[in-house]
Amino acid sequence: MKHLGLKVIAGLLLANNVAAQEPDWQGYAQVLKAIKLGEKNGTPLALVDYAALKQSGLVEKVYQQISTYPVTALKGREETLAFYINTYNILALKTVVDHWPLKSIKDVGSFFRPVWGKEAGTIGGNKVSLDDVENNIIRPMGEPRIHLAIVCASVSCPDLRNEPYTAAKLTQQLDEQTSAFLHNNKKGLYIAKDKIVVSKIFKWFKKDFDKVGGVETFIRGYRADLPVAYPIDADIDYDWSVNGIVN
Repeated sequence: MKHLGLKVIAGLLLANNVAAQEPDWQGYAQVLKAIKLGEKNGTPLALVDYAALKQSGLVEKVYQQISTYPVTALKGREETLAFYINTYNILALKTVVDHWPLKSIKDVGSFFRPVWGKEAGTIGGNKVSLDDVENNIIRPMGEPRIHLAIVCASVSCPDLRNEPYTAAKLTQQLDEQTSAFLHNNKKGLYIAKDKIVVSKIFKWFKKDFDKVGGVETFIRGYRADLPVAYPIDADIDYDWSVNGIVN
């Protein structure tokens, strides 16, 4: 058996110790400046100025950046999660911008081919849908808080964060997103006469929350003020209206 030469060994060691480098998210940070706090259909939320984004072309530029990013360069769970959370949100923004104006992101699809399954872009050389990114890449990583971070461009979704997700700040960012959502009594959680009513997100993705002790344990971890004896019912009506500013 031949031994590896010293130069080859040195090269392998260097490759294994190259610092991970996330994409430069400055362009995406510019996109997120199109967020304005406001209200729609009686729900307080972060509204997106899609008309301005369409005119500026910023979303397309950011999409081109992530579509050519070498995803094999991502190192570690946090870096990978942050990249794909941003990617999902960018693809959702792109879907709306490309079809603006519209009333709901669901209008981009049809009964037989919902928008979630339609091609949304190319990432890492592969054509992907929003469904692919969420269900085949992000969810298998076992982090239920992503459901309070990925935003399907709708009023009842968690708010789009006003900064990109990054590996260094990911835990803090996800905790803040979760807390903010669970303190929004129009779409996250409200206390009724004899129960606690929460977003249907906790019904749709119950299995993901079961992996961390269940929906109730998860929610009470962020809302210690909730009545102990009240059961939790994931039944807030979901408003699929686009989370956009109507001019």
